[in-house]
Amino acid sequence: MKDRVQAVLDKIRPSLQADGGDVELVEVTDQGIVKVRLTGACKGCPMSQMTLKNGIERLILKELPEIKGVEPAS
Repeated sequence: MKDRVQAVLDKIRPSLQADGGDVELVEVTDQGIVKVRLTGACKGCPMSQMTLKNGIERLILKELPEIKGVEPAS
């Protein structure tokens, strides 16, 4: 499952990198929660929560319906 999630993140990555940011996959839990860490310019961006939910989570849930959600890694 981790490889499949990483493949979806690789589709999103160029858009994030164009703005000076990136996303790192931290974990896929047994409950179907993907934990990611936004890095670079995304790390401190006030829009990072919107990027996480409306961008990253939306695409992952569309391509991998077995995933329940995406959360920031602590």
